[in-house]
Amino acid sequence: RATRRPSRSPASTRVVVPEITPKKFFGHGLPGVDLEKLTGKLIVIEGADRSGRSTQISRLVEWLEGTGHATLQVGLKRSTLVSEQLEQAQHGNILSRTTLSLFYATDFADQLEHAILPALRAGAVVLADRYIYTLMARDLVRGMDEHWLRNLYGIALVPDAVFYLEVSPEQLVQRVFAKNQSLDFWESGMDLGLSRDMFDSFLKYQAAMRETFRRLQSTYRFRIIDGERSTASISEELQERIQVVLASGR
Repeated sequence: RATRRPSRSPASTRVVVPEITPKKFFGHGLPGVDLEKLTGKLIVIEGADRSGRSTQISRLVEWLEGTGHATLQVGLKRSTLVSEQLEQAQHGNILSRTTLSLFYATDFADQLEHAILPALRAGAVVLADRYIYTLMARDLVRGMDEHWLRNLYGIALVPDAVFYLEVSPEQLVQRVFAKNQSLDFWESGMDLGLSRDMFDSFLKYQAAMRETFRRLQSTYRFRIIDGERSTASISEELQERIQVVLASGR
């Protein structure tokens, strides 16, 4: 005698399908780019120096490649076109805010065209150790016009996911001294005249950067992650959220 199997409620059988978001540029973009062919994923990890970005990206690479995903890492000052010149220019601590901005924009544009887009066409996961958000935040803190910056970075591809590791200035300065025993001129905002004391200037500059990131988040809707938690808990959260992004394949 056949036994009728109890029917399941719709709620118990419902499958959540991640929404597929087509690739797009923030503005005018780059000419000749077929967005439909960018089948890879662009994941951005933002945050100040010593916020844990490098550690988390290293863990993500190990996890992604261990699960069969090809990866590419990009970041600030990694362009073969201008990275050396930018590094040399910064050592003099004499760059104007516009020159510094255009240097970084050139570095970004070169990597976008010759590294990021080719990797995405190949279906790889591109992990960006900072992106245009850091560049815009730095320039905004230095008084640059936001409309001008949005137009400048209109070439940028909108990432599939962005995570900002937020760490308080007080925690950052402790981490910096534990690692380097010294503060960086630019990361301390010494060009802004916030304070003659580099330690005090660092705290004020990083506080201004954090507030600017929070303002940018209201526009660009990236996710803020508590960067003062344990490395393992942050890594676990990033993997869970990125797994959802990877599941929304084209």
